Amino acid sequence: MFIDYLDTPLGLFEFMATEQGICQAIFCGDKAYDDQQSASKVNDITALCKQQLIEYFASERQVFTVPLDPKGTAFQQSVWNCLAKIPFGSVKSYGDIAKDLNKPKASQAVGGANGRNPITLIVPCHRVIGGDGSLTGYAGGIERKLWLLNHEGIEIQAQKNTATLDIQNVINKRQGKTQFLR
Repeated sequence: MFIDYLDTPLGLFEFMATEQGICQAIFCGDKAYDDQQSASKVNDITALCKQQLIEYFASERQVFTVPLDPKGTAFQQSVWNCLAKIPFGSVKSYGDIAKDLNKPKASQAVGGANGRNPITLIVPCHRVIGGDGSLTGYAGGIERKLWLLNHEGIEIQAQKNTATLDIQNVINKRQGKTQFLR
């Protein structure tokens, strides 16, 4: 397994690769992968991923071309493939993705698969919103999701219950979904 890190405006970003492609990418806050003791072990894929992430955060890249190797069920893989097709600066609802999969009643299942996306940002689960246009949950924190959408030129107003969004509140926090990734 290969691993590297990048400091971003949203906190430390950790990405892991196999020989085939990126298998995990998460906002890890201030907690680097314990088994690696924060040491990077890179390959050509992690180097390419790092370069593309730098370009994304510098507003110089809209499409990631780094090879991917996510692990998941066939349904999860189908959802992640749909996510990867959502263009930069666009959003889709869970219902839209369910319809794209010819499973129009599978919105909740799509939400579950979206939440288990192991390759945050590169497979853009942050581009999925509620059917009513509302900002919905995000494993990296709703503040990060809002920042990413705004970075891509998507203006979504925070709802009343999230009116006090503060990006500093999540930057040092590891994404909550990591318990099932390792």
